[in-house]
Amino acid sequence: MLASNYKYWFVDPFSLNQLISWILLFYSAYLVIAGAVLIKKVGKPNPDRDEKNLFGFEKTTELVDTGVFKQIRHPLYASLIFISWAIYLKFPTFPLFLIALISTNFLYFTSRFDEMECINYFGLKYKEYMTRTKMFIPFIF
Repeated sequence: MLASNYKYWFVDPFSLNQLISWILLFYSAYLVIAGAVLIKKVGKPNPDRDEKNLFGFEKTTELVDTGVFKQIRHPLYASLIFISWAIYLKFPTFPLFLIALISTNFLYFTSRFDEMECINYFGLKYKEYMTRTKMFIPFIF
């Protein structure tokens, strides 16, 4: 995606598409940095957790529900979704629209699978967290 439209990133920099795209890109960077820091500090990843399908940083032993996680449950997935749409908005084409749409759907279903894993590990505590926190966009979705 990025390679297909890099030459348009600074064309007409004050157009609505470009402004929204830059906002999404910077917000995406914030989400991934803030999310990763909190996972490491608050989540207390433990490599000894038994789930072999999880990466090391995903093997948290504490539910992270502070900082950016207080507003959204999946800041890292949200970051990828926002990057997809930001790249599309740099130079909107139908193929890039399809890629952004497909990646959004893929990340949505991946996050649902992730939530099942979290419910299995954290139980009722995670279910309660789900009732008070949106998935990707604070106060909306």
